[in-house]
Amino acid sequence: MPQLDSIDGQQVRVWTVSELTAEIRDTLFSRPELRQLWVAGEVSNMSTPASGHCYFTLKDSSSSIRCVMFRRHASSLTFELDDGMDVVAFGNIDVYERHGQYQLYVREVEPSGVGSLYIAFQQLRHRLTEEGLFDAERKRPLPAMPQNVGVVTSRYSAAFRDIVKVIQRRDPGCNILLSHSTVQGDSAPAQLVSALHLVQRCEEVEVIIIARGGGSLEDLQPFNDEEVVRAVVQSSVPIVAGVGHETDVTLCGLAADSRAATPSAAAELVVTDRKQVAADLCSVSAKIVRRLERLILDKRARLKGILSRRSLQRPEDILTGRRQTLDALADSIMSSQKHNVRDHRHRVVTLTQRLQALNPASVLRRGYSIVRDDSGQVLRNAEDVEVSDHILIELQNGELDAEVLRTHHKQ
Repeated sequence: MPQLDSIDGQQVRVWTVSELTAEIRDTLFSRPELRQLWVAGEVSNMSTPASGHCYFTLKDSSSSIRCVMFRRHASSLTFELDDGMDVVAFGNIDVYERHGQYQLYVREVEPSGVGSLYIAFQQLRHRLTEEGLFDAERKRPLPAMPQNVGVVTSRYSAAFRDIVKVIQRRDPGCNILLSHSTVQGDSAPAQLVSALHLVQRCEEVEVIIIARGGGSLEDLQPFNDEEVVRAVVQSSVPIVAGVGHETDVTLCGLAADSRAATPSAAAELVVTDRKQVAADLCSVSAKIVRRLERLILDKRARLKGILSRRSLQRPEDILTGRRQTLDALADSIMSSQKHNVRDHRHRVVTLTQRLQALNPASVLRRGYSIVRDDSGQVLRNAEDVEVSDHILIELQNGELDAEVLRTHHKQ
């Protein structure tokens, strides 16, 4: 209890800080409306230390209040609190005695105007997008005409019946392997992951359909579970997601190799309509036959035109013309050869005459002689010999041995 003291002659109560804080706390606790209340505001100064507790401030345009959310309550949040988020917090007002500060002890938080599941969905979608789990580059093509299709859904669901109906209609020979899982409720994510792993153990399965019918965001929540999304990404075979209706978007659909608007649409995407394939083959075959027939007719007409040519009707005419051409060519060649022979003969005669003119024997016939010394060298100058030298004189019809009696030199 506060002690009494005298101030200016008057008895007054003097409180210690702890006493006053305890009194304020008790006063607040005595107000039932402050023990369970909802407070709306904008989150700021968000802090989450290693302890797992959440510390933040709720504020509006004119005031703010400190808030704490202990780990046992924070762990149940389905989304992440962040600065700037408008929320409604449920809890009680109490005093933190150490600082003498009143604050809101929060037990529950809901987004203001937007559901917590939607906030969690958007936050997880953003994080997985940043990791590249939804990138188009990592998605695989579907097999052209699979013979073994795995289906992950509930065996009791209308989605499974629709898938079976579509596959049997489009390809009666296609085998369907069901890997059962619940598709709604808290146990669904773990069962979906297990069913995906189980169906992949069958090596014959070429493609997997993961499916369920439409529903609310809460109903589709298992297909937005992070573990399920990662199991879809890590699948060893391509996966087609057919979850919900046309406007429903799930994280499984974004992560799958292909996404269909409904379970039936997923089955149509996976399985080729064999009747349509047969009809297409017949149509293509008919087109090929028509083109071949036109080609044959064109070739026949061309062949007929070739065969109707005069050259093929009377080939002897071609031979006659060719013979005449050959005779003309032969005459031309013979004439050219005769001309060449005459030219060459004339040239030979001319060259022969030139050679005869240069022949020493011809010179001798004209009365000239060739004089040589004893060594056989032709003498051209008188000074090349001396008196009494022996010389040899060659005439047209013989030779003369002579001795030089005297020499006369021209000046």
